Amino acid sequence: QVQLVESGGGLVQPGGSLRLSCAASGRTFSTYVMAWFRQAPGKERELVAAINWSGGRTDYADSVKGRFTISRDNAKNTVYLQMNSLKPEDTAVYYCNIHPPKYDYWGQGTQVTVSS
Repeated sequence: QVQLVESGGGLVQPGGSLRLSCAASGRTFSTYVMAWFRQAPGKERELVAAINWSGGRTDYADSVKGRFTISRDNAKNTVYLQMNSLKPEDTAVYYCNIHPPKYDYWGQGTQVTVSS
């Protein structure tokens, strides 16, 4: 059974940092484009960042460019999202998935709340 388990979320003040992790099990994802998505209350899920199989190419939503960094460790079947200079508008549930996303791979996500 394929599982993607996100962790690392929490409550942080504006300007703070968090590092999210996405651990995959059930199959290897080393050949897939992996991505982080987020969904804020009342809004649609959106793509935040994506990374190709080797880590040599990354893409970011305009709203997070220069603040977030996606990376991966294929040996650990894990994808990371380093989030710096967090803003209240970054508050959302964060999910990882392949890209384009596969319905069956959505996990529970990890809540990120940016508030003073």
